[in-house]
Amino acid sequence: MRLSPVLLRLSRGPALLALALPLAVALAFSDETLDKVPKSEGYCSRILRVQGTRREGYTEFRLRVEGDPDFYKPGTSYRVTLSAAPPSYFRGFTLIALKENREGDKEEDHAGTFQIIDEEETQFMSNCPVAVTESTPRRRTRIQVFWIAPPAGTGCVILKASIVQKRIIYFQDEGSLTKKLCEQDSTFDGVTDKPILDCCACGTAKYRLTFYGNWSEKTHPKDYPRRANHWSAIIGGSHSKNYVLWEYGGYASEGVKQVAELGSPVKMEEEIRQQSDEVLTVIKAKAQWPAWQPLNVRAAPSAEFSVDRTRHLMSFLTMMGPSPDWNVGLSAEDLCTKECGWVQKLVQDLIPWDAGTDSGVTYESPNKPTIPQEKIRPLTSLDHPQSPFYDPEGGSITQVARVVIERIARKGEQCNIVPDNVDDIVADLAPEEKDEDDTPETCIYSNWSPWSACSSSTCDKGKRMRQRMLKAQLDLSVPCPDTQDFQPCMGPGCSDEDGSTCTMSEWITWSPCSISCGTGMRSRERYVKQFPEDGSVCTLPTEETEKCTVNEECSPSSCLTTEWGEWDECSATCGMGMKKRHRMVKMSPADGSMCKAETSQAEKCMMPECHTIPCLLSLWSEWSDCSVTCGKGMRTRQRMLKSLAELGDCNEELEQVEKCMLPECPIDCELTEWSQWSECNKSCGKGHMIRTRMIQMEPQFGGAPCPETVQRKKCRIRKCLRNPSIQNLRWREARESRRSEQLREQSDGDQFPGCRMRPWTAWSECTKLCGGGIQERYMTVKKRFKSSQFTSCKDKKEIRACNVHPC
Repeated sequence: MRLSPVLLRLSRGPALLALALPLAVALAFSDETLDKVPKSEGYCSRILRVQGTRREGYTEFRLRVEGDPDFYKPGTSYRVTLSAAPPSYFRGFTLIALKENREGDKEEDHAGTFQIIDEEETQFMSNCPVAVTESTPRRRTRIQVFWIAPPAGTGCVILKASIVQKRIIYFQDEGSLTKKLCEQDSTFDGVTDKPILDCCACGTAKYRLTFYGNWSEKTHPKDYPRRANHWSAIIGGSHSKNYVLWEYGGYASEGVKQVAELGSPVKMEEEIRQQSDEVLTVIKAKAQWPAWQPLNVRAAPSAEFSVDRTRHLMSFLTMMGPSPDWNVGLSAEDLCTKECGWVQKLVQDLIPWDAGTDSGVTYESPNKPTIPQEKIRPLTSLDHPQSPFYDPEGGSITQVARVVIERIARKGEQCNIVPDNVDDIVADLAPEEKDEDDTPETCIYSNWSPWSACSSSTCDKGKRMRQRMLKAQLDLSVPCPDTQDFQPCMGPGCSDEDGSTCTMSEWITWSPCSISCGTGMRSRERYVKQFPEDGSVCTLPTEETEKCTVNEECSPSSCLTTEWGEWDECSATCGMGMKKRHRMVKMSPADGSMCKAETSQAEKCMMPECHTIPCLLSLWSEWSDCSVTCGKGMRTRQRMLKSLAELGDCNEELEQVEKCMLPECPIDCELTEWSQWSECNKSCGKGHMIRTRMIQMEPQFGGAPCPETVQRKKCRIRKCLRNPSIQNLRWREARESRRSEQLREQSDGDQFPGCRMRPWTAWSECTKLCGGGIQERYMTVKKRFKSSQFTSCKDKKEIRACNVHPC
């Protein structure tokens, strides 16, 4: 095997070596391909034209522009990410931006400029400085750079990426490694006009949306709100291109605003249902408290929806709580493919976006309405230094959630151009065909119990359950499936198979209470989805009303709260458990007092009886952080019950607590109160007075240092007389006054009954030569009389200002 002379010449450049060497080692370039490249053309054009082995239909690599825009604003900076879906990786890459329909062999063919974020990962190619490549060839799954959009008038731009992995080089003119951005028309003024192609698919498709919240103190430690973190109820829909729930660059509707600020989906659902001609399915899933839990503790929120040829887009959003107006979601995600089929599976990592209705910058910022309202935009790591996502280096925000949209069924005749693969066929299997028993031979179960009654007595969707008991697990390394099985159901008379009854929609969420304080009324509605086949009249109610109580106390010391949310699922799958519901404080008491209203409630819930099976426990978790930041505290660790039938006779402890000791807490400096101000240091004109305080405790262990102990302020008794003779007279009077004072001091013993005092000591040296110092003198007790009951017989101290002239 020999290398082409052209490849050898290319590999001499130091920057190209990172790209060419992996290709050479992998023998990805063929001699025949390289020989066809004209030697007179520029190096950049050779990068674009020289292609190695390609594999069609891959999806593990992706070139993405943050926000997924289809238009660019001239001069704006965009974050560009090149990533590989695990377990895939890449060793080398090349990233370049070209004007549309240009070959790249001239400097003016390139559009915009790249900006390096991490020099250890990326660098400019020395022989093609407009292109970005890897700094060192190694395994990697993700790189990021900034791309500065070109000036106005450039037209459409093509971002292209090549990937080197093992013996294959990927480089596409269309697909996941190419992104086309066209210049934004100034008339749109920032609104993202996302062109959506007409769908050519046939029949309908059914999908399941599963939301995985990854926002936790471990992934986002800065200012993480430990007490109230949650995701609000998911709200969205499958819709046509004529309806927009929300979009980057657009303005939030009132429904979006209520989700973003309050986590309330009521108004948003009303807006969606008002667009009934454009909406096929309303997507709803319950809230998640707290924001993150292990999947073996609580299942991820999910919802099912359908799409057809005209309503082939899906959008949803959920609030990150607490936050000013931050959300995550998808906007107008197209589930129809260019090949007239339906997307099999979509996995999307989500970063938060700002609804533009509140100007807070932290999770728990007080309400601060944005006036005028701003446009919806993704949050970035450079928004504000106080932001929990702030990164002075401008790195990407760690994703806070992931959504998985998976096709679970297709109905009707399909007209997809690309033949079905195995995944398509398996996904469309009827539930009966998939219910085959796949229980491992090493797991011995009892027979299934009969199905329980449906949890819903109305036409709302409910569920029923059956159980079986795990009798033996012969091989502990092979996990045994669940011992509970659930199935959707509805109340009596609501089955689609009953020809004499009408099929009703689900109830729309209860409307807000008619008053904000006290007892009022609320209502909810539903509509007839299908009238009885026998022509009879549908008698089921389409509207319900009930009393509601909000903020029972309406005094100035009471606070306003939202209505209670829906009850969470029972914490137990069998036996006795607990369920919770939550509400939020909308307005604090008017008199400034603390809000005493409950924000969460809990009550017992009963599930079918549990079978007594010995409990299986997980390993102990790591010890938590100490409960204090200094001194003595406590720390805990937990373990969990792994079996689903753990409510039997399992008395093992699930939590342990122990003491922990951290370095001593800092002790701040402590001082006495200020003394009285001294007399003015001058008898006429401008002078100074001082006061002092003493240090009682020096700072320890890094505590706050001591502040000043001497303060000075100006004083002015009277104007000095200009006549020298009168001035001399004043000085003589002052000397006589001081002499008489000294005589009084010598006889001070008469002023303190019960003791005899020594005379005042001489004044001490001044503490400063200029700028204002102090002098001290003392009078001590010479003799105390035994019969004395006076408490004033103690040592005395005086201070005065000295050397107050400026330095």
